[in-house]
Amino acid sequence: MDMSDVQKTITVPAPVKQAFAIFVQRPGEWLPPEHAFIRGESAVVIEPRLGGRFYERGAEGSVAVRGTVLVWEPPHRLTVTWRVGPGWRPVPDDERASRIVIEFVPAGAAATEVTFAYRELHRHGAMAEQIHAALLVPGPGESLRRYADVVARHTAG
Repeated sequence: MDMSDVQKTITVPAPVKQAFAIFVQRPGEWLPPEHAFIRGESAVVIEPRLGGRFYERGAEGSVAVRGTVLVWEPPHRLTVTWRVGPGWRPVPDDERASRIVIEFVPAGAAATEVTFAYRELHRHGAMAEQIHAALLVPGPGESLRRYADVVARHTAG
């Protein structure tokens, strides 16, 4: 199967700096609940630095690391690893994780084009074909749609 990169794009109603800030400060609002590794009440955090973790923390203290921040270039670019494996469960390290490059490009005075580029999907091993097929669905995907809704909610008024 072709493991080419998959790219998804959406335009949000906020300038680049604000769009980036909402993305990294509010991932618990835009991450679809069914994509969470920890069920029930949890916080989702992107540590704002190179080498930071992208993780979930359950109310009882459990932690599930979704990835590592590989590129931190606010407000234009962020790259994280995506640690998902068999059964859509987390894998313990970045050796079996693909990369997600998130870019924020001005699309007018008060809008930003946000692009997710899913790269190195072959790193998911046995899950690679299933992940690739899931990403190929038409449209921006649920995470980006939810993110656009969060931006609209926080910039309304």
